[in-house]
Amino acid sequence: MTTVSTDSIRNIIGVIGNVISFGLFASPAPTFYKIIKKGAVEDFSPNPYLATVLNCALWVFYGLPFVHPHSILVVTINGVGLVVEFIYIFTYLIYANKKQRLYVFKVLAVEIVFFALVVGLTLGFLHTIERRTMVVGIFCLIFNIAMYAMPLDVMLLVIRTKSVEYMPFFLLLANFLNGGTWLTFALLRFDLYIFISNGSGCILGLIQLIIYGTYYKSTPKNNNNEKPIGDVQLSSV
Repeated sequence: MTTVSTDSIRNIIGVIGNVISFGLFASPAPTFYKIIKKGAVEDFSPNPYLATVLNCALWVFYGLPFVHPHSILVVTINGVGLVVEFIYIFTYLIYANKKQRLYVFKVLAVEIVFFALVVGLTLGFLHTIERRTMVVGIFCLIFNIAMYAMPLDVMLLVIRTKSVEYMPFFLLLANFLNGGTWLTFALLRFDLYIFISNGSGCILGLIQLIIYGTYYKSTPKNNNNEKPIGDVQLSSV
């Protein structure tokens, strides 16, 4: 009789997490289809995608063997996420006006400088895995929780209007499952930073589902299907 090791179970959970996270990365695709179809970005904000670029870059760095070993699945999904987000941003730039493009370039420049400083200072001054894990993990933790908290304004809108019109259920469910999956991943080989960030994300995801269930019946049924559902870019890890 063969026994399945903890690492094997953790790898399976990580693969499941990769699949769910990829689905979240792909979720804004309809928004960009609308942008391409209209030939303009209009009032769509690039901020969720710009924030996700930095978040993914930090998690890729965190998962490298010389920062935090045994985290290859963290690197793979965030590497994919980084590519996907740059595709979104590139598409945005094609259809943006001059002012919008300048804004995106400024934010990207700040992010590149910030990321370069984190990498340079970590590798230059922190010479143990433990210290590198702690410093980079704290940055990842801050940005990940911030990204999970991004839909809070939508939650307040739902409570105020008593309508879940701008709260897509399947995206909320995927967000909750994503947090829960990576939380389990962190528990199997305890990772404090993935645990805290996704524990918080799981709780926030559950709260959003509860709010959705609370106000679902009070939502008007004659909504215009062409209204935007809101651009919510969610975290991968």
